Amino acid sequence: MLKTMTIFGTRPEGIKMVPVVQALNKEPAISNIVVNTAQHREMLDQVLELFAIVPDYDLDIMQANQTLEELTGRLIQKISQIIQQEQPDLVLVHGDTTTTFVGAYSAYLNQVPVAHVEAGLRTHNIHSPFPEEINRQMVGRIASYHFAPTDTNRDNLLRENIKEETIAVVGNTVIDVLLQISQRESFFPPELETIFNNGKKTILLTSHRRENLGTMESVFRAIHRLTTAHSNVQVIFPIHKNPKVRKISLDEIGKNKNIHLIEPLEYAQFIQAMDKAYLVITDSGGIQEEAPGLGKPVLVTRDTTERPEGVAAGTLKLVGNSEELIFKEAQHLITNSLAYDEMAAIRNPFGQGNSAEQIVNYIKKIFLEEKAALV
Repeated sequence: MLKTMTIFGTRPEGIKMVPVVQALNKEPAISNIVVNTAQHREMLDQVLELFAIVPDYDLDIMQANQTLEELTGRLIQKISQIIQQEQPDLVLVHGDTTTTFVGAYSAYLNQVPVAHVEAGLRTHNIHSPFPEEINRQMVGRIASYHFAPTDTNRDNLLRENIKEETIAVVGNTVIDVLLQISQRESFFPPELETIFNNGKKTILLTSHRRENLGTMESVFRAIHRLTTAHSNVQVIFPIHKNPKVRKISLDEIGKNKNIHLIEPLEYAQFIQAMDKAYLVITDSGGIQEEAPGLGKPVLVTRDTTERPEGVAAGTLKLVGNSEELIFKEAQHLITNSLAYDEMAAIRNPFGQGNSAEQIVNYIKKIFLEEKAALV
């Protein structure tokens, strides 16, 4: 029996690890241990409940105003204890969070091989996104197996002298989740149904990244200008739990009646909101992959992206935190239907919905089939 351990702690990680956990649990020859650090609490709990996943370990690590240093220290100790107790054959981590790095590092300290899901994304600027870029790079040095979403991600790893035979290009598991959600009954809240049905074009906005806290006001000013210049445009903004983001949001756009500030949505509701929206403006990483899967153009309020495939394909446009550029590009898509339709029709470069299956097949081949052949 092969024992695997999947470690995650934030909502984006949880979403993208759900299909991997599901696929591992279907395999009779694999016993999977689920570790939730709860780096995000409420938002991740909603995801796990949606997919009926009950972690074997819940570290409940989240504390108010904790620093990255404090979080990292506590996680190393707690995750290492679980690894020592369970003795897994393989630890799987996802993406770029503090949980991801510490999960991989703790496995390394205990000499357990690591598989990195969503490997090879790079901006090559260790300060953007912060601290995610350096987390990805460090996990890339630790991991024994790398599940890259795209050929570009694979090429990034090859340039870092990662052995080609340890890399598998599998697409992104977020598309697996999107397909699952799209087949489910709607759980859309009635108050948002009313907003979406008022005949206006809706921009779905998210803004929360640490490196944008000093310039987030520019994003909000551009949004305010759009809703003032175009009476047929409204914005829905699920505000992140970060108190700094909330204060800036309320100060800048809290009084604009065409900007609907709402609490964070449950994942299925957010996907439905994205599906109903006309346009997405975001500094999120995962949404850059999800929205194109629903045919939604995306303006990325960052100077860099670790998902350049979307920019190259044309599903994403980088607009940074420039008020003028955000306003210009959004207005172009609002007023030019041909430009909008061309961007919306581009094929999503991030996968077709079978990534988790490919990941588990790779693990079976390495740990079960090849070992059985040697017996």
